[in-house]
Amino acid sequence: MNEQKRDKQKWDEQRKHAPLNLGDVLVLGLGKSGRAVCDYCVNLLGTRVASLTIAAGAKNDDALVCAQAYVDRGARVYFDSTDVEGAYDVCIASPGISEFSEFYQNAAAHSTEVISEVEFAWRESAKDSRWIAITGTNGKTTTTALITHLLNVAGVDARAVGNIGNTCIDEVAKHDTSCYVAEVSSYQLASTRYFKPSVAVLLNITPDHISWHKTFEAYAQAKQKIYANCGSGDAVVLDATNDVVRSMVREIKAAQHEKRTFAYLPMGTQQGLRSSMIEACGSENAVYLDGDVLTVEYEGVCHRLIPASELQIKGEHNASNALAAASAVIALGVCSDEVLCEGLRSFEPIEHRIEPCGSVAGVRCYNDSKATNVDATLKALAAFGDEKPLVLLGGHDKGTDLSELVAVSEQHVKAVVCFGAAGQRFFDAFEPSSVPTYRADHLEDALDCALDHAQSGDIVILSPACASFDEFSGFPERGRVFKSLVATRSQERGK
Repeated sequence: MNEQKRDKQKWDEQRKHAPLNLGDVLVLGLGKSGRAVCDYCVNLLGTRVASLTIAAGAKNDDALVCAQAYVDRGARVYFDSTDVEGAYDVCIASPGISEFSEFYQNAAAHSTEVISEVEFAWRESAKDSRWIAITGTNGKTTTTALITHLLNVAGVDARAVGNIGNTCIDEVAKHDTSCYVAEVSSYQLASTRYFKPSVAVLLNITPDHISWHKTFEAYAQAKQKIYANCGSGDAVVLDATNDVVRSMVREIKAAQHEKRTFAYLPMGTQQGLRSSMIEACGSENAVYLDGDVLTVEYEGVCHRLIPASELQIKGEHNASNALAAASAVIALGVCSDEVLCEGLRSFEPIEHRIEPCGSVAGVRCYNDSKATNVDATLKALAAFGDEKPLVLLGGHDKGTDLSELVAVSEQHVKAVVCFGAAGQRFFDAFEPSSVPTYRADHLEDALDCALDHAQSGDIVILSPACASFDEFSGFPERGRVFKSLVATRSQERGK
């Protein structure tokens, strides 16, 4: 179906932006999101889907079994090739497949459009459904979970979707909620076209995933797409303490009102989170810490919420996440400040993000496995104030610059244990510093090394600044293994 034919398509008036006939569908990749899309589309074969082709990528036993089930239901599946044949009305690409890859480009040449699973799910969702979308280099998961929690406390049946919880299309297919809180990555945003959340939250942008996007500029542009289609009645929350995001705030403020119809809520200023953009440059709205109090000034109303010290999630980065979440809920207009404060106080730390996980001989242990880049680890170190933790660093190396990590560690860290595939490079980076630095082969060795050099009252934190794929399937497995190791050592050595 070419663009001319698509213009003549009949559209489903009950959905956001979905044709009555999806036509010939191509799915790239058979990972989690690819399978979710295939599950959805295979059920529509013979009705809204004319044909379903799955370019599954590399073979493995699990994928072969899954593929056979789709073939039995009428789909076509092929493996081990980046070639694409035929013509398709829409291609839904898995987030692991870069838009610059040969695979993606081949699919684009044979498809009217290539979109992400997030875009597809939004299009298929009910017309009156509300979407809150969250992106940023760090803080997405905590903010997504907190927004969902706040909405649930307010009596809204909101679902966390995307990179947290179920895939977006899985939840849309259930037809049992009208509010989606979506954690979305730069990979997913890069292939969006019409995606339009009611509230968009852009937390921060620091270097990450450059190998996928090729340049930092392309990475930042993908993040910016989260609010590209926002309009009248929508709201955008932006972290103005971040240099890159603050430049976007300036662009939004400079745009004429007829070009920028959504409301925008800048968090903090160049001076930090304790500064108001209303006072700094006359912004219409502002989100900031007034002393220690979470404060949101929106549409002429000042919402003074709770002191950050009353949050169960610690650190200024979590105060920022809480402000972003509160701002999003306030912009939706679904609850009173009293209910909002109740939800902020009752939210507990999420798994793998500065998560307390027990103690060993008086040494407190924290699981921060989700810190897969340097910026996330820096935020974790700042969360402990004057206390200096022993930090486990390493894993699958992203090749990022370590100079800031070393400099900050000299002020805030008692010792460093470097482990895994990245261990030697991290060890070499720290060797000239004043920080006591140790080397270990694996995560278990690293924990034992840290415990051997810790004293009762100290803190040991796994905050690796690396991906996990040298030793684990992902950061969740790494975090759970770490917690299991802490529990075992606690039994052996006492709490």
